[in-house]
Amino acid sequence: MKKPRILVVGSSNTDMIIKLGRIPRPGETLIGGRFVTAAGGKGANQAVAAARAGADVTFVARVGRDMFGDRALAGLKADKINTRHIQRDPKAPSGVALIFVSESGENSIAVASGANEKLLPKDVQNAEAAFKNADMLVTQLENPVSSITAAARLAKKHGVPVILNPAPAPAAPLPASLLKLVSIITPNETEAEFLSGIKVTDTASAEAAARVIMGKGVKNVIITLGSKGAYLCNAETSKLVPVRKVKAVDTTAAGDTFNGALAVALSEGRSLADAVCFANAAATISVTRLGAQPSAPTRAEIERLVRKK
Repeated sequence: MKKPRILVVGSSNTDMIIKLGRIPRPGETLIGGRFVTAAGGKGANQAVAAARAGADVTFVARVGRDMFGDRALAGLKADKINTRHIQRDPKAPSGVALIFVSESGENSIAVASGANEKLLPKDVQNAEAAFKNADMLVTQLENPVSSITAAARLAKKHGVPVILNPAPAPAAPLPASLLKLVSIITPNETEAEFLSGIKVTDTASAEAAARVIMGKGVKNVIITLGSKGAYLCNAETSKLVPVRKVKAVDTTAAGDTFNGALAVALSEGRSLADAVCFANAAATISVTRLGAQPSAPTRAEIERLVRKK
């Protein structure tokens, strides 16, 4: 089978992680945590997840001219990701995320965006050649919305479907001009509430939120629900796609892994429901490991879990 060609426009960060019994309260200092660093950033995570799931991946991004940028590029190249459209910013530092992870796998994250904020529409437009050959565009919201919109417009121009992971939840409503260019949107419960105004607590509220989001011009809505699975809603179906229960070690990048794997499965011609099953399996494996990109599974690992139904 020909490898899918996935284009990711997004962020690259270095994650600095402290694993603790629980996440500190405001003003509290906890001693005795375990510290690790790992490659991260939602865009880079999605790119790595797609590459390990079996795709040829091109990544459009911006990093600083610093050691974090050097390490990010080296890591992406190790996963055989095309980095020719990654710009090195002469002034802004590479993005950094500070992450607390509890024993239950929950996390608290603060991000200094750095060069990610400097990814401009012209940077995206300069990468137009990559859009011409892509089977799918995956993007998120750790870069300026204007740049994400520019990417979606180029994808539309070249007939490339768009997966938008609307994370982190934006400070302002997403423009209708962007949402109408999106083929599939993949919010979690919090992001779905932001987009719809409906608090997502169960399958009924997930469907209600999805219907509101569809009313804004997106034909396919997939709300990721953590250990419950993912809720798929479009004109033909509305259902929960469950996941296998596992003990979570770190939920960081589970959504990114889901999106990268989803893009690969869809580009291979799988139905949306089957693609969600494949993506669920990838995300399930990722939460059993510490770190963002280190947790992304290989194609063989995903297929083994899918076969265990």
